Amino acid sequence: MNGKGAFDARTKLTVRRLLSTGLAVFAAAFLIAPPAAALAPPTPREFVSNLDLECFRTTPYQPPAIGLLVRHINPVLANQPPVQLTLGPREQLCVPVAKNNVIPPPGVLDYVRFVDLSCYRVAGPAINQNIGLRHLNPVLQNQPGIGVTLTVPQQLCVPVIKNGVIPPADVVRVVRHIDLLCYAHTPNPGIAFPLTLTQLNPVLTGQIPVRSIRVTNARQLCVPVQKAGDDIPPDVFNIVRWVDLEKFDIAGPAIAPVTLNLRHINPVLGNLPPEQLQLTASLQLAVPVAKNGIVPPG
Repeated sequence: MNGKGAFDARTKLTVRRLLSTGLAVFAAAFLIAPPAAALAPPTPREFVSNLDLECFRTTPYQPPAIGLLVRHINPVLANQPPVQLTLGPREQLCVPVAKNNVIPPPGVLDYVRFVDLSCYRVAGPAINQNIGLRHLNPVLQNQPGIGVTLTVPQQLCVPVIKNGVIPPADVVRVVRHIDLLCYAHTPNPGIAFPLTLTQLNPVLTGQIPVRSIRVTNARQLCVPVQKAGDDIPPDVFNIVRWVDLEKFDIAGPAIAPVTLNLRHINPVLGNLPPEQLQLTASLQLAVPVAKNGIVPPG
């Protein structure tokens, strides 16, 4: 081999060694690089006080008639016995909104924007328990509290995702365990309070515009429950057990029908078939409340 050929050969060998060494270093750096930081969950009070849901009437649907045993997990109702329920027809889809353009703070918004609850008719025994409610959300904190007597359960609202849009894993870990049992109550006082609602979930932000509505009568109190078979991690349990939402009837402009596909994400109902629906009318606004003066921690 002449000098030039030997040089070319040595040069190629050197280049290959450098490339091999560089790729090995890059690969090692990639393998030992720390994973993306986990999304820290908000405190129970931060989460609950920023959780407002607009509830829409849906097209009719009857899921498989699954029997469920649920127990109350909020301290105020922990003395109530477990309740046996059967899923009835779907009646509503409740989706996250902001009131009067007061957007939840970063870190909290990451979670509440993915709380979508599909609500099904249920029946059960009356509990006839007196409850004092006061508002937690900043927009309504100046509104007076109300006293109600809970009577019979009317709906079970369970977590779903819309159109296959899956939240980040840290968020799913929390929102998949939010189950609310909604009780009728008396009286049903009205507050006649005007609000603007802004959709927060990415699936609906481009489909339903900002709208002005008027809050009218208090109608149901939705309280957190745990379904038998749902093993909730302790840190998640300490958040979801404080989700108490009062549903008020609302009046506002009509919406154009919105077609959606739903999939259940709670472990107990994860095998239910996907559901298709249309949102046909805005019916209620569910807002966060504290019961009997016991406020979520944090």
